[in-house]
Amino acid sequence: MAERVYPAAKPNPPPAMANGAGAGAGAPAAAAPKPQMYQRPIYRPQGAGKSRRGRSCRCSFCCCFCWALLVIILLAIVAAAAGGAFYLLYRPQRPSFSVSSVRLTAFNLSSSATAPVLTDSISLTVTAKNPNKKLVYFYDDFSFSAATAANAVPLGESASPGFAHAAGNTTVFTATVAAAALTVDPSGASSDLKKSGAFSVAIDAETRAGVKVGGLKTKKIGIQVRCEGIKVTPPSPPPPAPKKTKGKNGTALAAPAPAPALDTAEPSTTATVSTAAHACKVRVRVKIWKWTF
Repeated sequence: MAERVYPAAKPNPPPAMANGAGAGAGAPAAAAPKPQMYQRPIYRPQGAGKSRRGRSCRCSFCCCFCWALLVIILLAIVAAAAGGAFYLLYRPQRPSFSVSSVRLTAFNLSSSATAPVLTDSISLTVTAKNPNKKLVYFYDDFSFSAATAANAVPLGESASPGFAHAAGNTTVFTATVAAAALTVDPSGASSDLKKSGAFSVAIDAETRAGVKVGGLKTKKIGIQVRCEGIKVTPPSPPPPAPKKTKGKNGTALAAPAPAPALDTAEPSTTATVSTAAHACKVRVRVKIWKWTF
C-alpha cells in the first residue's frame, strides 16, 4: 500500500500582506502589531499588614510592662525608705509575755480505761511588758488554752479581757484555764497526767494587737503567745475524816483531833504554786485569704 505524503502546512500570511493583497495599490498598508511581552505578576505577601500590627502590639506590651515594673520598683524604694526612717525614729520592739505563777487548784481524772473524764482548774498570772518608749499596743480579748507538753492532752480553755498597753508599761493580769467533765485520750492521759507528782504543761494565748503612734493607729493583726516548760503539781487529797468510837454507854464519840503543827506551812490540801517566771514566745500570725502564717 503506497504511503500518502501530505503537503506541509503553510503558515498563515500576516494581516498586512493579506490586506495588501486584497486592497488597492493606493490604500495605505496597516501597521503590523507590536509583539506583546509576558509580564510575571509581582508577588506581594498577604500578611505584611498583620505582621506590622503584631509588632506594634508587642512593642506596646513591652512598654507597658517596663513602666509597670519601674513603678513597682519606685514604690518598693519609697516603702523601704519609709520603713527605715520609722525604725530609726521609733526603734519598735515586740511585747514580751511571761507566766509568773501557776496553780493547779483542782484535778480529778476518772479511772476509766476507755474514756477517762478530766476535771481540772489552772490559775495563771501573766506579766506583759511593753519595751517601747513611743509605741502603744492595744489588745483584743485573750483566749487561753492549756495542754500537756508530751502528747498535747487538752486541759481546758478560758478567756481574758484585752487592754491598752502603754509605752514602757508592765501589766499583770490573771486567767483561769478550766475543764469540766472533758473526755480525753486514754493513752495520752495515762502517760501525761499524774495524780501524784508534777507534770509539764504548755499554755497558748491568742489575740489581735494593734499599734498606736501618736494619733495614728494601725490595723490589728493576730499574735500567738506560747509558754512551755511549766510544771504543775496536783493538790494533795484532803485528810480522812476522824473515826467515830463508841463509848461505854453506846454513844458515838469523835476521835480527838491531832494537835496543830507548830510551823506555819500551808495545809497539804493546797496546790503547789510554781513561782518561777517562764518566758513565752510571741509569734505574729498573718492571714492571707485562706492561709495563716
